[in-house]
Amino acid sequence: MVIDVHVHPGFLAQTGALTESELKFRQDVMGLYKTDEIEIEAWKNLCRCAEIDRLFLLPLDLKTTEGGGVGTNEEVVELVKENPDWFCGFASVDPHREDALEVLERAFTEQRLSGLKLHPSKQRFYPDDEAMDPIYEMCVRYNKPILFHAGVSMEPGTLTKYAHPLRFEETAYRFPKLRICLAHFGWPWVKETCMLMLKYRNIYTDTAMLYFDNPKEFYAQSLGVDIGPHWIDRSLRHQVMFGSDEPRLEMLRMIRAIREMDIRESTKELILGENALRFLNGGA
Repeated sequence: MVIDVHVHPGFLAQTGALTESELKFRQDVMGLYKTDEIEIEAWKNLCRCAEIDRLFLLPLDLKTTEGGGVGTNEEVVELVKENPDWFCGFASVDPHREDALEVLERAFTEQRLSGLKLHPSKQRFYPDDEAMDPIYEMCVRYNKPILFHAGVSMEPGTLTKYAHPLRFEETAYRFPKLRICLAHFGWPWVKETCMLMLKYRNIYTDTAMLYFDNPKEFYAQSLGVDIGPHWIDRSLRHQVMFGSDEPRLEMLRMIRAIREMDIRESTKELILGENALRFLNGGA
């Protein structure tokens, strides 16, 4: 099974009929000014072309910083309900909202969502702030992983200082049972992200990064030159997951680039699906 762990559902047509103002809000917040609503069958066809079997849907709650969100927990619940074989739904909660814990507990219990997406740069919080502890504790209590945005963010209104990979170390240290994904390999701090994964086995990352060149060239540089060419294959093979950052990037070319990497076929299988299942459910 091939799993894409990093998909934004805010532009999927079946998330509800967006008004013109709602669509513009999502375009402006994400910096995707030309992205329209995407028919779900068109998205499925793209996945079939890329031989992707399952997608992790990551909404984003920006209630206090932007006055809204890009995809809601309720929308994700409906998408999963209508397409259970395709989608695995994560929750999002704005950590600054007064009812954050109530929203998150409802997401894990009543709505049965599978994890939590947080974006420090967009939601404006430091991951190692102790004010975040109740959220982390709830994730541990319900055995739910967190996928964090890490590294640079190209979205409007974001500050990279909130998402430097080193800001996540204390969380990984103090919550060893909490599975954490530092998305985008923490780019441009790929080496620092690798250090954290080597030190903390509860830290994962994903391949949802494409900031220059094309996927094949960018992965060759970032994962074969900027770090040791064998680091992933020999030491970090159980902690890297495939992610595309759709609809921002291109899953088809990205997955082809992964398949063409000079690593063992067994490592590619881990990256393309097996590690995502371990991240989702826990276990050795």
